[in-house]
Amino acid sequence: MDDRDIVALYWDKSERALAETQAKYGAYCRSIAQRILGSGEDAEECAADAWLAAWNSIPPHRPENLSTYLGKLTRRIALKRLEGRTAARRGGGEAALSLEELSECVSDTRSVESALEEKQLAAAISAYLRGLPAIKRQVFVLRYWHACSVREIADRFGFSETKVANMLSRTRKGLRQYLEKEDLYHG
Repeated sequence: MDDRDIVALYWDKSERALAETQAKYGAYCRSIAQRILGSGEDAEECAADAWLAAWNSIPPHRPENLSTYLGKLTRRIALKRLEGRTAARRGGGEAALSLEELSECVSDTRSVESALEEKQLAAAISAYLRGLPAIKRQVFVLRYWHACSVREIADRFGFSETKVANMLSRTRKGLRQYLEKEDLYHG
């Protein structure tokens, strides 16, 4: 089923929207949550929570890209679950590690007071990523959006883990410099 048709089902509050979403995006959303949480059962619950979040947010929102919208909802839910799970202890797998790596470029989001600043930061990161060669951008997104391990990324592109780690390090350094230039990094 076409994404516009699925969004129309949500808009009409047809329960069929949930079944169509599960059929088309279930594996995609579970894989995002699985990488963040490391648990198939938790990933399944996060995907179900993402369908509920979509149900509650469409309308009034009408996402232009349903897969990105659902991925974002799933990621947000999985990260909240991870935060709750790891509040008492440090660690938490690839997601925690990738977020820790990225923290050297981006200030703690809890210190960002306004939604405007968050939007400016997101727009600046997007602009920086658009300026990267496609491979570097894909590696960055796989690591920091999809929480893939360095090994998974290396296998996907046929690179060594060292090459991926160095590529990510240079990209983070470039991002930090870009954000400093844009006066969006205060570390």
